[in-house]
Amino acid sequence: MFKQIIAVALAFFAAAAFASVDINKANQAELEAVKGLGTVTAGKIIEERKKGEFKNWADVQQRMHGIKDARATKLSSAGLTVGSEAYQSTGIVAPAKGKGKKAAKMADKASDAKASKKKAAQQ
Repeated sequence: MFKQIIAVALAFFAAAAFASVDINKANQAELEAVKGLGTVTAGKIIEERKKGEFKNWADVQQRMHGIKDARATKLSSAGLTVGSEAYQSTGIVAPAKGKGKKAAKMADKASDAKASKKKAAQQ
């Protein structure tokens, strides 16, 4: 009997540890409990939420500086949800910071050159 009580108690603790935290409903402490969210980010989420609830993960990424694809994936796997929805990666990679337009143009040219070379080799 004692072992069963302990097993049930442990099951409840495990469920609580992996429980999802909705970004629109959680208080400061609940947000901070999500691995990867600190005090500052939790506070910014609450401040941004005062302007209106987050509609979806894309809305979170647009309104919250520093939450992009990789971080959204980590936060979602740690239990953070938006309207009870986990994050689904779009697969679109944002350009690296500090690269500027010149670097982007150079990367495009290199990509075009590779494509042209491949097409010429196929013909």
